[in-house]
Amino acid sequence: MLGIESAVLHGYQEAIAVEALELGDPGRGEVLVELKASGVCHSDWHVVKGDWSDVAPPVILGHEGAGIVRAIGPGVGSVREGDHVILSWMPNCGRCEACQRGFPNVCYDPPPSTAAARSPKTGLTVPFLYGVGSMSTHSLVNENVAIPIDRLMPFAQASLIGCGVTTGVGAVINTARVRPGSTVAVFGAGGVGLCVMQGALIAGATTIIAVDLLDSKLERARRMGATHTVNATDCDPVEAIRDLTGGLGVHYAFEAIGLAAEPFVQAIRATRIRGLTVWVGHAPENTPVTLDAHDLMYEKTVVGSMYGSARPRIDFPRMVALYQSGRLNLDDLITCSFPLDRVNDAFRLLSEGKVGRSVLTI
Repeated sequence: MLGIESAVLHGYQEAIAVEALELGDPGRGEVLVELKASGVCHSDWHVVKGDWSDVAPPVILGHEGAGIVRAIGPGVGSVREGDHVILSWMPNCGRCEACQRGFPNVCYDPPPSTAAARSPKTGLTVPFLYGVGSMSTHSLVNENVAIPIDRLMPFAQASLIGCGVTTGVGAVINTARVRPGSTVAVFGAGGVGLCVMQGALIAGATTIIAVDLLDSKLERARRMGATHTVNATDCDPVEAIRDLTGGLGVHYAFEAIGLAAEPFVQAIRATRIRGLTVWVGHAPENTPVTLDAHDLMYEKTVVGSMYGSARPRIDFPRMVALYQSGRLNLDDLITCSFPLDRVNDAFRLLSEGKVGRSVLTI
């Protein structure tokens, strides 16, 4: 048994415990990864708060990680020991209609993860969140979620590609397919929203409007690609966006908050005739959104984006290449870095809206 250290959630709304666990050898189709960095994503915060009923404590937190393959189980052929990998939290079967059409991010039948660590104190097993559990020194994962990358890529920046970067940039270039010269509005200047802005910049949008409630986040948005900012506490953001676009609204609007219904509706109203609204933020369960039917009469389109419509084996190396070429700014996305034993401090700053992205270095 391998001794590991992991950030474990034992109950909703409780402090996270960093504790010693034990991990067995990789089984068939499994890979043992030594984690080097884990992003602190808002989705983890939803889990901590109990917003999503599909995750029950105890659980090893984290789903945004990068590290090194240390051992492989029988039948593994896609990675080798020593490979540097980013972990995808969305496994796929490769056989269903969605996978065969090129949408593994919404696989109909994702293979379940059965890997878990064991507590030497209680004898109980503790699963890895979404089969990843990146807030740990080691994890056992299905081989199809361990995506090899260039070994020169720094782990902290690589870890963010595992969720937030792919979710945000992918929503622009994969889901919306933003065209050069377009106008874009992004509701929310947190980690994912900043990545949406980065994606809009890469796609060639010429007007990128960031909307948030905090001036500090809007200042960061300008450094990450926003051409204009709107503080929604000072004005009606829909009217402000229309004023900035000649009264028309934007070609593309992205909701990247996922906390309450209002920004979802505002994003639709901020788009122009035949505009496209993309809902990126993952709201708590039972968050009803009420629309006026007239909001969609002029051939507006609303679409959800799951994991940036990503094909991780294609898109993860693609994001790495964009970073290495200087077109994707991940360095400034990282606001704070903490050791694993300060995971609660990282979540506190996230809850206060004071970070673009925090990273746990392991």
